Amino acid sequence: MRDSFHGELSKINEILVRMTDLAQLAMDSATTALLTSDLTLAETVISGDAQIDALHRELEERSMDLLARQQPVAVDLRTIIGGLRMVSSLERMGDLARHVATIARMRYPDCAVPEELRPIFAEAAEVVDKIIVKTRDVLVERDVSLANEIARDDDRMDALHRELFDRVLDDNWAHGMEAAIDVTLLGRFYERYADHAVSLARRMVQLVTGVLPASA
Repeated sequence: MRDSFHGELSKINEILVRMTDLAQLAMDSATTALLTSDLTLAETVISGDAQIDALHRELEERSMDLLARQQPVAVDLRTIIGGLRMVSSLERMGDLARHVATIARMRYPDCAVPEELRPIFAEAAEVVDKIIVKTRDVLVERDVSLANEIARDDDRMDALHRELFDRVLDDNWAHGMEAAIDVTLLGRFYERYADHAVSLARRMVQLVTGVLPASA
């Protein structure tokens, strides 16, 4: 009975790792679709979000079943509750990647991002990819030492978000209101994606150590 219970706990972690991989792929693909006006890739990201949603539901169902049948305590209870919190962040990350792809599709065949701002979005994509790779390592290896690195990476994402906002508000902005709205929304999507990844890593640190790290 105990082996079966711990097998279910392992399955919860496997789902979290799988969702992390899918969220990473979704944002990477969404960025490519955005910056290259790739309609097919944008559609793939949008339709693929259903897989992340399905894994979200599966983890919730497994967790609720374990809570009802096993009445776990201590570390086991913390693992299940932590998983329920983390899966919400991952589901939202998938949604944010879908939002990026939706804007790419909406502006096709044009690019939603003015040419001079594309390097900023390319760097934002690199930063969030770096964050989620490290977050995955926290999930798989339980390497809580990465938490500080992830927070520093998020600081760079915040700086890029501020830079985009400043560029849109600059008196020399020449791309019109529609592009300003697109860029503002897109910047927010990347910033929130990174925030959710940071939250995910913090929750994993809490699971391992019993202490939730202070947010920046």
